[in-house]
Amino acid sequence: MSQLSAIEQSKRLAAYTAVDNHILPNHKIIGIGSGSTVPYVVERIVQQGAELNKDRVFIPTGFQSKELIISSHLNLGDVDQFPTIDVTIDGADEVDPQLNCIKGGGACHLREKVLAEAAKTFIVVADYRKNSEYLGKNFSQGVPIEVVPFAYAKVLRDLREVLGSPNASLRMAKAKAGPVVSDNGNFVIDAPFSRGLINDPHTLLTKIKMLTGVVEVGLFCNIAQAAYFGNQVLSPFPSLEYMLTRLRTEV
Repeated sequence: MSQLSAIEQSKRLAAYTAVDNHILPNHKIIGIGSGSTVPYVVERIVQQGAELNKDRVFIPTGFQSKELIISSHLNLGDVDQFPTIDVTIDGADEVDPQLNCIKGGGACHLREKVLAEAAKTFIVVADYRKNSEYLGKNFSQGVPIEVVPFAYAKVLRDLREVLGSPNASLRMAKAKAGPVVSDNGNFVIDAPFSRGLINDPHTLLTKIKMLTGVVEVGLFCNIAQAAYFGNQVLSPFPSLEYMLTRLRTEV
């Protein structure tokens, strides 16, 4: 524990607890998300033992999680083969008290949402910084929106002039010239919204999705069953700052 920073200990605490509570022996198809907390999820799954994992298949949300699965000698699968997943565990950029999430800081939110919706149980793991009073309070860069390259300029105009995000911008890459390109070959727009607009994330999600050219939006509403946040101040004993749980309503 002493070799990890407080933030990394927090991430590991959340990931380990989520795996212990939700990756059960009878679970055979497991979705592995993206982000900085996910390596601890895979680490804990490996600790469950080779005998338990030999009959399991692990579905990645992107390149990072695919490499984690392969390097951990776990069985790699695809959602094409396994469209129903027992449980998916993923990180988040921000989570509100109703377990609505902003995801997409790593530009994987299309695949992340597919695996979240394909799962019988979707669990979010994060450190205490991601726990927020409302969406957009801590993750201020905006809602990630994946768009087809052909339509990015038109979608930017619509976001700025119609939907109320005047500072919406195309996400630019840091280690290459030009924009970020997702695993699906698309661009990503980051669109900040006022609290008044994002306080109803489901309505906002619907409006953005209606824009022609939008592939997926990094608002995850009414999907997660539980979110785990590691403590800000860790004790020598495993504990949680708190756990939010919401059962999915059957309609």
